[in-house]
Amino acid sequence: MIRTPGDPHHEVVVARTTSTIDYLAELLRSRLKATNSPFRSQPPGRVAVLVLAMLRHDQRLLDPAGGNGVPESTLRRCRDEMIDLLAARAPRLDRALRKTAARGGEVVLIDGTLIPTQRRTGAANRPNYSGKHHRHGLHFLALTDERGRLMWISAARPGRTHDATATRHDKIVEHLKAAGLGALADLGFIDVDKPKNPDDQVIVTGYKATRTRKLTSGQKQANQVLAAGRPSNTASRT
Repeated sequence: MIRTPGDPHHEVVVARTTSTIDYLAELLRSRLKATNSPFRSQPPGRVAVLVLAMLRHDQRLLDPAGGNGVPESTLRRCRDEMIDLLAARAPRLDRALRKTAARGGEVVLIDGTLIPTQRRTGAANRPNYSGKHHRHGLHFLALTDERGRLMWISAARPGRTHDATATRHDKIVEHLKAAGLGALADLGFIDVDKPKNPDDQVIVTGYKATRTRKLTSGQKQANQVLAAGRPSNTASRT
């Protein structure tokens, strides 16, 4: 638990998963050793806890810095450094797909998710408002294996970004074809993959009813089969 003494409004509770904290701390220790700068005002384990708390609760730097006797500038540097270290460890999309194919996988699951953030003032934050979720946040695409285990996650985009737009930008279809994999997706990905030959489609979605066109019994059954093949709330598992 990290708190500002005497001020319960700045109290922060972090799920202290030892393996997560140890992993982040070891990343920082390796970085310090590689750059020949072993001295820091805060030990790596403490930095890991502070950064996790700040990111988990989307806190202002001033809150955890003041309550823990750490200069705001130091905490900003620690946060940015930790994010860079984690980003460097993230798998590339093409490599993640090739690894899945090499293990004998045939299908991946793709979904979009919104990571909520605080509502901040200014025009720069307006694109972060998601009309779908009715709140501010950052949009991510996530790819998982058939069991819903995370394989790859995209860079952050404004919360208003549509799943289909993000998929096209990251060239997911092209990467899937190169790896020889298919993908199951929800209705938010309709029309992302529209090959001339239907047999060449790699992103499979369900059917969507409209006011003028109802689903046939076969289409409803296809939707049920697809839903059964996708673990519920795939992206939220990430």
